[in-house]
Amino acid sequence: MPKTVSREHKRVDIRRNDTVKVMSGRDKGKEGRVLRVFPNDSKILVEHVMMVKKHVRPNPQRNIKGGIAEQESRMALSAVQLVCPTCGPVRIGHEVRGDRKVRVCRKCNTTLEK
Repeated sequence: MPKTVSREHKRVDIRRNDTVKVMSGRDKGKEGRVLRVFPNDSKILVEHVMMVKKHVRPNPQRNIKGGIAEQESRMALSAVQLVCPTCGPVRIGHEVRGDRKVRVCRKCNTTLEK
């Protein structure tokens, strides 16, 4: 019996270019900018967090030198919290302000939109 794959996106409160703080795991306490969000897997890619070593093969056509390179690895969405500019790491609420639904800080009630 084949597995059914859901094509519906899960709602994720963290977006690209948000600043997040790692709350658990080997990089606990680090802060970084979100590079990419994978909502179906509940994972994110954070700049300079969860660094792994990757063996890279030389490719003269693309001007790539071989060796061991470091790159970010995906991490669980549940392991990070969004950073509010005034309070620090916070939980996220939603409110309708004007005609838009915006993300708000649960501590100080400020809008987290850019």
